[in-house]
Amino acid sequence: MSSLAKRSVLLSGHATSVALEPEFWAVLDAIGAELNLGRAALLIRIDAWRGRRPLASACRVLALQWAGGDHSFAGTETWPPTAA
Repeated sequence: MSSLAKRSVLLSGHATSVALEPEFWAVLDAIGAELNLGRAALLIRIDAWRGRRPLASACRVLALQWAGGDHSFAGTETWPPTAA
């Protein structure tokens, strides 16, 4: 079994960390690369997208959806929204 890899990010002005298996980080890094987002920017976007779900759970769900071919996350608005 893989050990968890922890990454830190600043979300809404608060430092937080997310611990995920390396395999999930690999998928999230691929998502970030496809969307031209760094890891911090991707986590900020996931945070805005996740609703009430815990951040680590949202990361895993997104990775599973993406790996299964559901790339609808790519069409979500960036965070923070840009002025029109």
